[in-house]
Amino acid sequence: MKYVSMFDKIDLHLIRVLHTVLTERSVSRAALRLGMYQPAVSAALKRLRELAGDPLLVRSGASMVPTVAGLRMIEPAADILRNAEMLFSDARAFDPATAHHTFSLAASDYLDPLFLPQLVTQLKTLSPHCSIEIHPLSADADYRNHLAQGHYDVVIGNWPKPPDDLHLGRLFGDEVVSLVSTQHPAARRGWDVEAWLAAEHIAPTPTHPGARGVIDDHLAAKGLVRNITARCPHFGLIPAMVAGTLLVLTTGRQYAERFTGVLPVKVLSCPVPFPRMMYYQLWHERTHASNAGRWLREQIKSVAASLRRPEADAAAA
Repeated sequence: MKYVSMFDKIDLHLIRVLHTVLTERSVSRAALRLGMYQPAVSAALKRLRELAGDPLLVRSGASMVPTVAGLRMIEPAADILRNAEMLFSDARAFDPATAHHTFSLAASDYLDPLFLPQLVTQLKTLSPHCSIEIHPLSADADYRNHLAQGHYDVVIGNWPKPPDDLHLGRLFGDEVVSLVSTQHPAARRGWDVEAWLAAEHIAPTPTHPGARGVIDDHLAAKGLVRNITARCPHFGLIPAMVAGTLLVLTTGRQYAERFTGVLPVKVLSCPVPFPRMMYYQLWHERTHASNAGRWLREQIKSVAASLRRPEADAAAA
């Protein structure tokens, strides 16, 4: 009877408040995210504290932190919310115009810089009531676990050999090129392999000590090493750094060419042959049959197709 009495006092909205307050670690931020007034969230938190017999969220200096009991509740609360959403949303056809759904995806910042802005625009246009959460996708991110746990619906990036334990959809292939300032000597006279290797290169900051990206992995396999003199964790800022220096960025042509009209930079062919960079979207079996997940993947595919260059299409065919 005690269990039944406790169960009757808990509703799904209260679980949503619990999860949001504990993950945001702030009543005011939770209220904004939930679209509620702050006093209403405070009242819900008071009820939760009474039910738990624990303060759940306590002050630590200038911030708030979950208690041990609160931390233990985060994942179970997330599971309840995910299961409740799937219970009904996938039992009927997904209607993007009326659905209230949260799409969560992780994407590499090596993508075409127009890709995510255009994807968000398309999603919000076609499904205005849906929420979108975009997460960074680094080389060491445990994206398999995030997909399996339902934290991500889709991951988007480039892999030389994509994992075979996930569903895969090819988005586009891209030629590897170098981006340099229009004032770089190679922009006028070109370069050979030796000159390209000796030039000052800029590369993403390694995700962990000793880590190498796909460019340097390929060079190492050929017994080659380029002269990296600058690193940056923010890939989107690198083209502007190239524009004012003699640094060389080596990446996909589609990414590089987005900057030639807005910065004094030029795209050059690499004297070292590289395989094409292939971009995919990956998803887990748990969302494979989801109507909402299928719709999201269709939007990702259509945006990728709209951004692809005609010559890239021909090369990938």
